Amino acid sequence: MATTTIIDNLKHRYKTGTVLTRLIFINVGVFIVLKAISVIFTLLKINVFDVITFLGVPSSVYTLLHRFWTPFTYMFVHEGFLHILFNLLWLYWFGRMFMQYFSGRTLGSLYVLGGLAGAALYILAFNTIPHYVDMGRGWLIGASASVMAIVMGVAFYRPDLRLNMLLIGQIKIIYIAIFVFVLDFLSLGNEANPGGHVAHIGGALLGYLFAVQYRKGKDITAWISPMIDWFVNLFKPRKKKSKMKVEYARHETDWEYNKRRNDEQAEIDAILDKLKQSGYSNLSSEEKRKLFDASKK
Repeated sequence: MATTTIIDNLKHRYKTGTVLTRLIFINVGVFIVLKAISVIFTLLKINVFDVITFLGVPSSVYTLLHRFWTPFTYMFVHEGFLHILFNLLWLYWFGRMFMQYFSGRTLGSLYVLGGLAGAALYILAFNTIPHYVDMGRGWLIGASASVMAIVMGVAFYRPDLRLNMLLIGQIKIIYIAIFVFVLDFLSLGNEANPGGHVAHIGGALLGYLFAVQYRKGKDITAWISPMIDWFVNLFKPRKKKSKMKVEYARHETDWEYNKRRNDEQAEIDAILDKLKQSGYSNLSSEEKRKLFDASKK
């Protein structure tokens, strides 16, 4: 009975959660399922690594042609507990900041695009750069490239945002993003996890491109969002069509929604600056109302 309640609660959290929550659920769910399969395979003395290679991106172009789904599946696959723990912690911290300025739809789209960029650079590097070609065949798994795209996206879009770091205190996220990028770049020649560092670079560059283009008024994730929506809707139960004729108002596009959110935030920031400088009594009634409304959100 208790187990049923827990499962029902998890289902409810998933259905009512944000895109960020669902991404975390999916990653954890895949991890648990693969771990369960690995236990069964170990008991039956079946090679566990075959499961990973079936879902991970191969460095071999020939193998990739036969496993064309792997650039999408690999970004949800993790092998070790620490691997998934650190990836999801970064996704949670920076994903929450990302969703202060963008919609969940944009977050999901950037996650997928960042993962694809990481996979593309990994395949390119391991088929053209002599150091990596000599390493032979390999496989890439993990959400790191997707997470790096989100980290760089929010860091370069709002470089003044700060994050509380243990033993360090508040630090601008732009410095964290640059530090991690430089660390990955300096690790490209290492023997340990070479493919992972290459993929991180690919995801980071995609996130940077997203931030730069978005500041110019162009959302590079817009083209893939309808594809993700179509894929997600395949797994949703179909609702019966209503015979009533209902007219719907036009919904905001992602760009319109994000622009309105950013304009509102800029206005609140200006009111807060005025509050610090001249006090609450000097705010106009309209400014007080907007500040009060913002505090309730």
